[in-house]
Amino acid sequence: MTISTRKRALAALVATGVALSLAGCGAAPEETEGEGAGAGPVDSDFLPCLISDAGGWNDKSFNQSAKEGMDAAAEELGIEPLEFESANDNDYAPNLETAVSEGCSFIVSVGFKLSAATVESALANPEINYAIIDDWADNDFDGETDAPNIKPLVFDTAQAAYLGGYASAAWSAQSGVNKVGTFGGMQIPSVAVFMDGFQLGVEKYNEDKSGAVEVFGWDAATQKGSFTGGFDANDTAKQTAQGVLDQGVDVILPVGGPVYQSAAAAIRDSGKDTLLIGVDSDLAVADSSVADLTLVSIMKAIDVAVQDATIAAAEGEFDAAPYVGTLENEGVKLSGFGDFEAELPEGLTDELATLQEQIISGDITVESENSP
Repeated sequence: MTISTRKRALAALVATGVALSLAGCGAAPEETEGEGAGAGPVDSDFLPCLISDAGGWNDKSFNQSAKEGMDAAAEELGIEPLEFESANDNDYAPNLETAVSEGCSFIVSVGFKLSAATVESALANPEINYAIIDDWADNDFDGETDAPNIKPLVFDTAQAAYLGGYASAAWSAQSGVNKVGTFGGMQIPSVAVFMDGFQLGVEKYNEDKSGAVEVFGWDAATQKGSFTGGFDANDTAKQTAQGVLDQGVDVILPVGGPVYQSAAAAIRDSGKDTLLIGVDSDLAVADSSVADLTLVSIMKAIDVAVQDATIAAAEGEFDAAPYVGTLENEGVKLSGFGDFEAELPEGLTDELATLQEQIISGDITVESENSP
């Protein structure tokens, strides 16, 4: 089954508001008031747990954002979560097993790499509620999440990346370079969706301004481009970044958690004025060491999604209907331009605001085959 077919089936699930029942057997749990401000009636035995992928909690990206969301929920609820940091891919299944044995009642897995292990755990433990970030947990590609007690937390990042691509093209056109680039970690939908939106935004700039900005490192039509094969900041990632930089780009979008560090190192080694586009979090804020290189960031509100899902589960309101972050619900957005605000092309921020309104209204449809 193709990705597009899977998307249609899941979109129908969202549209009809289907919520899969996760009620376990036995008596209803005792409810008490949560200690944190704003918490509703909370199961006294509620224990939320979070499992990172191999990038770890300090990736300045989606693992860190998920942890911030879990910590915020735990503070609001007045409880202590359990958080398991995975050192490598072999830790996923054991960490899930430990979470179950420790009595976790809501388990959040960070990233598609945990998908298979999360499905296995959820099927074996139907009384436990699960959520997974950036994945449908649909490993047989039949258009349905593989376990009825898993809530996908996914993001239509192409919408925000469209704005980032437009801004990057405007910056490069102003400099006279007219070349931007991108590369990814692993070629998966949650990575490629950034690259699709980025290219489409550049094309929109060229259409509106009669521009000639080129994109290197990705071709949305063929779905082929530059990838490191993982999410580690290593020599391979630096070489991949360098291959895109060698095309003469003056803006580069590295998609894949810590791989931005390798791109930053390659930029500094080059001595050129190339700028980065951050992903997931506001990179200039998350890592001040690259603030001087970060033009803007394409953000996902992973922290908010995790916080909201955790609180809902604590209050007995968990459901498995997928959450899809968009510009309209502020699940995805563009950050500010930080140190580069005063250097932007005249009128760019107004143009971006108009584009955002047009995407939200449906006047512009950002079509990526990797969108949820």
